[in-house]
Amino acid sequence: MLAEKVDQMMEWSSRRSVIRMNGDKFRRFVKAPPRNYSVIVMFTALQPQRQCSVCRQANEEYQVLANSWRYSSAFSNKLFFTVVDYDEGADVFQQLNMNSAPTFMHFPSKGKPKRADTFDLQRIGFASEQLAKWIADRTDVQIRVFRPPNYSGTIALALLVSLVGGLLYLRRNNLEFIYNKTGWAMAALCVVFAMTSGQMWNHIRGPPYAHKNPQNGQVSYIHGSSQAQFVAESHIILLLNAAISMGMVLLNEAASSKGDVGKRRIICLVGLGLVVFFFSFLLSIFRSKYHGYPYSFLIK
Repeated sequence: MLAEKVDQMMEWSSRRSVIRMNGDKFRRFVKAPPRNYSVIVMFTALQPQRQCSVCRQANEEYQVLANSWRYSSAFSNKLFFTVVDYDEGADVFQQLNMNSAPTFMHFPSKGKPKRADTFDLQRIGFASEQLAKWIADRTDVQIRVFRPPNYSGTIALALLVSLVGGLLYLRRNNLEFIYNKTGWAMAALCVVFAMTSGQMWNHIRGPPYAHKNPQNGQVSYIHGSSQAQFVAESHIILLLNAAISMGMVLLNEAASSKGDVGKRRIICLVGLGLVVFFFSFLLSIFRSKYHGYPYSFLIK
């Protein structure tokens, strides 16, 4: 019985790196003993009518990880990658009391899954490298992730260099714009906004853009934990920081300019309004993520 199960899993794995399972296959090859192999299962909802963009993104990373294992020299029958789609195995979701997707679980070769056998997607993200580290902790199987070559970054860089080179060539007789302080200041602010909003964290962790509650369909753009964030959240923080900076620039302009007093007063009020409102909004987001933070301003 065990040998037949292993042979069947190996046959499926030879056809595709991620084995698709319905309820019957899941109960027979993942849940039911005997079993001397570990199984990684991604519970997901990939059908278009489910509108789960995060599921599609996570599935791409999962495929990269499974292919890295399937075509590595260390590949063996001790670990298999499988997927259960909600529309093909709704009974499995009900059996496991699972109400969100995607979810990654490890089913060990012996015993029942423990709490650590459920991957913390919200805190860590679903990048292949993070999944590989989690699998190594749970199974002692080391997977080196191999990503297919992606030349989009190289092409974009070449286009940017060509564009800048062409611009400099066309303006070769008048390069005073290079010494424009305002232009360099704007470029520096863009870099600062990108870094302080968490774009580098997104690049490393690969979090989902947002989270849609499968029960009521409500979409969350702000993560409720201080240990994680959504991509949309970093965009919101970037815009808030930009609005606050614009308000400070207007306040400085109102104080340092020598124009009409009435116009300066209007600029001052607009700048003050930008700083007060958007800083209050930023503080409220901080308060919602760091539970117990006692201070608020205007917006709670």
